[in-house]
Amino acid sequence: MGSEGKPARTMPRRLKGFRDITAADVLARDRMIARVRAVYERYGFVPLETPTLEYLDALGKFLPDSDRPDGGVFAMRDEDEEWIALRYDLTAPLSRYVAMNPDLPRPFRRYQVGPVFRMEKPGPGRFREFYQFDFDSVGTNSMLADAECCMIMCDTLEALGISRGDYAIRVNNRKVLNGVLEAVAGGEALSGDVAHNVLRGVDKLDRVGLEGVKALLGAGRRDESGDFTRGVGLSAAQIDVVSRYLSIKEKTRAAVCNELESLVGESAVGREGVNELREIDAALTGAGYREDRVIFDPTVVRGLAYYTGPVFEGVLTFEIVDECGAARQFGSVFGGGRYDDLVERYTGQKMPATGASMGVDRLLAALKALGKADTSATTAHVLVTRLDKNLTAEYQRIAVELRAAGVNAELYVGTQGIGKQFKYASDTDRIVAVVMGEDEMKSGRVSIKDLRLGEELSKEVGADRRQWLEQQPAQFSVARGEAVAAVKKVLARHLTA
Repeated sequence: MGSEGKPARTMPRRLKGFRDITAADVLARDRMIARVRAVYERYGFVPLETPTLEYLDALGKFLPDSDRPDGGVFAMRDEDEEWIALRYDLTAPLSRYVAMNPDLPRPFRRYQVGPVFRMEKPGPGRFREFYQFDFDSVGTNSMLADAECCMIMCDTLEALGISRGDYAIRVNNRKVLNGVLEAVAGGEALSGDVAHNVLRGVDKLDRVGLEGVKALLGAGRRDESGDFTRGVGLSAAQIDVVSRYLSIKEKTRAAVCNELESLVGESAVGREGVNELREIDAALTGAGYREDRVIFDPTVVRGLAYYTGPVFEGVLTFEIVDECGAARQFGSVFGGGRYDDLVERYTGQKMPATGASMGVDRLLAALKALGKADTSATTAHVLVTRLDKNLTAEYQRIAVELRAAGVNAELYVGTQGIGKQFKYASDTDRIVAVVMGEDEMKSGRVSIKDLRLGEELSKEVGADRRQWLEQQPAQFSVARGEAVAAVKKVLARHLTA
């Protein structure tokens, strides 16, 4: 209780790493998702929804991009004292679903969009709840499915307005990496810990450069702060094998395959990986997806304990200038690959699968930076104002007629005067205001106010555009029976001009 006997007020707080999302961002996200969904469905994928909560053991012992057992999940006990957790991705629930439904058609091709949760340290642009939009093909080991993943990522980015040259789909194969590790070990398999540490070193290429990776594979590396990271302890000859692998920069996918084949030598798993890349290249080439969209990049290392074959990464390559004036790239917005072992955890039998996941929030941020996101915060472009409370029934009829004609229209239900109503219309991004007073009512007319016109004229626009705008009346009167048609005409002027 408070000092005066009143109940203590609850302090409004929000969980660390979570956020409130405004109407503009929710609507922009939904519009983007609709365009992505259309691409996925064009390839025959169907929707699936799985629960937000799963049994902890069903989620598995690792995250796709983490090497911490059970790391990064929000877990709790249910009423039966069983451990449950918020899903950290959409793939683990899919694998559980497939295992529980053995009669699904093969391949089973689904898409799913929704929030996922990770208990990771939050930071700028990094939240503990975020959206993913996945597509997966389960039950096929054909490299056509993997090639299709690359094609879908290309089509999706282009459907969202990302131009060729502003993105790249980078492809590698985990089997090739294993073949390189065998080459490092002189034809033998490296021990699990050593192999894992080599791949972790390779994964740091973008951050520390080739020389930094070589140091991490050898005696160790001291960073700019003076901190020392102990190295893997490979010999100079072994490090040279990895260095040659990371230095492959051929322009064509076929040439990259030739270089990789030479490097993996007689490694069976390495050659298998190269052959899979060649199959993907043939499928992509046949479909017209060339190196200006999809490249083979040996430096791509994803999900070391997760993926079993081809891996994909969709990256945005254009630069923007951030609020500090520094140039930066958005980087990866798609990630995925082949994960043939995931369903086996439940069934004991191999179930080949491949797919990719889109980072909805990061891609939406990129579209905003490019000016390609529809960030309008309104769902109704028309506001029917209330100039005279005695005419409320007529205002309601106008709003109903507009909605029946397919026009989203809001009837002002506040108590402010007409000036504040126009300000409300401006603040909520309306295009048209419908105005009727007692005089208009008696004469059987209604006024249509084009709210965008003045705003457009106040901007610096080209002469042709200004001349066109000035020819349009900012406010005009029409017969009451023509109100709907007049509103539609104004909307068409702005929504299609």
